[in-house]
Amino acid sequence: MATIYHQFIIKSDIKKVFDAVTVPKELEHWWPLICSGTVKKGAEYNFYFGEPYNWFAEISDIHLNQSVEYKITKADDDWAPTTFAFYLTSDGESTVINFEHRNWQLENNHFKVASFCWAMLLDG
Repeated sequence: MATIYHQFIIKSDIKKVFDAVTVPKELEHWWPLICSGTVKKGAEYNFYFGEPYNWFAEISDIHLNQSVEYKITKADDDWAPTTFAFYLTSDGESTVINFEHRNWQLENNHFKVASFCWAMLLDG
């Protein structure tokens, strides 16, 4: 199995960054067109990107202002068995995001495109 890794530093406090990767209305600012879900372990999230990309995930692990892991439950075949996660640390002025998107079955073109897209989204 393959994993995508990225690390970014954002000049923002850790709570704002955590909210950006967990709160549905904040996620809509940079990733899906429409998002719903509740910031708690076991909650189902809907990431809607336009038809036919109406994907679902479950928060499999979460630690307030530190980390969140989303297990994909419904998506295309390449994404469906994967989990993506954000691990945050802060020095008080900036937040470091360690991002993982793991359990890719193949290192195919979709894997490569996803890695590039995550880099562009997270560095934006």
